[in-house]
Amino acid sequence: MLKPGISDPQGQTIQRALPALGYEQVSDVRVGKLIELHLEADDERQAEERVGQMCEQLLANTVLESYDVKISAAEGAA
Repeated sequence: MLKPGISDPQGQTIQRALPALGYEQVSDVRVGKLIELHLEADDERQAEERVGQMCEQLLANTVLESYDVKISAAEGAA
């Protein structure tokens, strides 16, 4: 997600369009991106650490964006 205070033109466009569709109670729309990764790790802590490093080095522009990492076990994993 863009950090607070950073202009979000896509979110502003959506916020302006929603009332025309009957959604007048919506305010402060922010648009982000979702990146889904599948990786192998020994445990959840290691997976979270590795993904955090990926975000810092490549996946997120940390000057403008913040990120949140959520780890879940793959289906069928032991």
